[in-house]
Amino acid sequence: MTHLPQIKIPATYIRGGTSKGVFFCLQDLPEAAQHPGAARDALLMRVIGSPDPYGKQIDGMGAATSSTSKTVILSRPSQPGHDVDYLFGQVSIDSAFVDWSGNCGNLSAAVGPFAIMSGLIPKERIPENGTCVVRIWQANISKTIVAHVPITNGQVQETGDFELDGVTFPAAEVPLEFLDPADEGEEGGAMFPTGRLVDDLEVPGLGTFKATLINAGIPTIFLNASDIGYTGTELQDAINGDAKALAQFELIRAHGALKMGLIRDLSEAAKRQHTPKVAFVAPPAAYTASSGKSVNTGDVDLLVRALSMGKLHHAMMGTAAVAIGVAAAVPGTLVNLAAGGGERQAVRFGHPSGTLRVGAEALLENGQWKVTKALMSRSARVLMEGWVRVPADSVS
Repeated sequence: MTHLPQIKIPATYIRGGTSKGVFFCLQDLPEAAQHPGAARDALLMRVIGSPDPYGKQIDGMGAATSSTSKTVILSRPSQPGHDVDYLFGQVSIDSAFVDWSGNCGNLSAAVGPFAIMSGLIPKERIPENGTCVVRIWQANISKTIVAHVPITNGQVQETGDFELDGVTFPAAEVPLEFLDPADEGEEGGAMFPTGRLVDDLEVPGLGTFKATLINAGIPTIFLNASDIGYTGTELQDAINGDAKALAQFELIRAHGALKMGLIRDLSEAAKRQHTPKVAFVAPPAAYTASSGKSVNTGDVDLLVRALSMGKLHHAMMGTAAVAIGVAAAVPGTLVNLAAGGGERQAVRFGHPSGTLRVGAEALLENGQWKVTKALMSRSARVLMEGWVRVPADSVS
């Protein structure tokens, strides 16, 4: 019997925000995987350890959650005025596919640091001490992200005192600007694809719910927590252990995707797990976060809980945070109303792990809301670098 050897591929394992993933430079991938298609998908799934019917990803780099089943490919910029191209692949845990339909806002914080460390940024652009501004082309959604990467003694600074709820240890702050975050002109249309700030979303078998459907950061369906039987103070165990509730959320997600124009048939939702997201909002209330930290009513402007890849997220997806910030800035959306209504440029919201502040600059132009940028801070840290190994038949 012939036994194939393993091949090794240069890779870096990085935490970005409240996620972590395996980062590659495009030129380091095997030739067949340097182009979109089945060979690339097969390689990334094998790296992560999917598909895994056990749902554990034991034989790969994933950790069996939507926050850790992630891959990133960086390459030279394809667009003028940018420093690097960033492509994100969300690997399904138990099914054989990679979802390329959206960005990961958390891992966006690690793109600038990785680009600098990998030599993709010219040395003359990197100060001895200060900040290196990296303009990132997010290739999944054709948007620009600007990362402000701290530099100390000519190297990316990774340690620091910036604390991010959902991450155990402090690190260096990486401010991010998501420019023109609304997905206007992309599939699904404008920032509010139905043209309304609040829709009646009919879900057969469940009822009709008030919903804000927004394309900003990532396509997101916002619901009122009270309309679906929740308070907005829930932690993961309250929902992720409830199979009936998860099935209902998936049904809501599928019908929302259809109404947003992201899919043409409900059956397509199963192959588009990464987008759209479903989130529910509520006015401020006190609760105890998953870390045991007390969040008081006065600490937040509103509460938000969001699902990712079929499960309640342990904190908040970065792209969903952008959607929250944008929706909060537009008077009349469910997010804005949960925060008390009116005009606002920033909100602090409560999530299962604590709180997060996000800002957005919105303006009404010719009867249409426009958002020029969304802002938030994350952190990033390299966990391991070297080579990832996969069996030689993982890519061909």
